[in-house]
Amino acid sequence: MRISAYLWGLLVAVVLYAAWLFNRLVAARNAVKEAWAGVEVQLKRRHDLVPMLVDAVKAYAGHERGLLERVARLRSRPAPDPEEEAELSHELSRLLAVAEAYPELKASANFLALQNELVEVEDALQLARRYYNGAVRVYNTLLESFPAMYVARSFGFAPARYFELPLATQAQAPEVEW
Repeated sequence: MRISAYLWGLLVAVVLYAAWLFNRLVAARNAVKEAWAGVEVQLKRRHDLVPMLVDAVKAYAGHERGLLERVARLRSRPAPDPEEEAELSHELSRLLAVAEAYPELKASANFLALQNELVEVEDALQLARRYYNGAVRVYNTLLESFPAMYVARSFGFAPARYFELPLATQAQAPEVEW
C-alpha cells in the first residue's frame, strides 16, 4: 500500500514537471515569434523610408539608374525574406556611398534627415535581429536540453532558425565603381 502511494506521488511529480517544461517551451517559442515580429516592424519602417531616400538621390544621381532600380525592386517585395533583406541592406549602403559623391545632395536637409532616419532604422533593425537570435538561442537550447527534449519531441516543437546573412560578402562595406 505504501509503495503505491509513493508511485502515485512520483507519477504526479513527473506529470507536473512535464507540464512545467511544456510551459517553458511554449514561452520560449512565443519569445521567438515576438522577436521576429520586432524584426518585421523594423523592416517595415525601412521599407517605408526607402522610396523617399531613393527619390532624394534620384534628383542628383540620375546616372545611377541601375542601383536605384535594384533598390526599388528589392523594396517592392511583399514579405521580408532574410536573404532579400540582407541584399537590400547591401544596396542601401551602396546608395549612401554614391550619395557621398554629390556635395549638393549631402548638403540637402531632406537627404540628411532621411539618411539619419535610415541610420536609426538600421540600428534598431540590428538590435531587433540580435534580440531575435538571442530568443532563438534560448529556445533551441531548451529544445536540446535533457529532459525537455523529450517533452518537446512529444509535442512537436521544432527548432527555430537564426537570422544570418546568406553571403559573407553582404557583411562587407560596399564598393562603388565610377
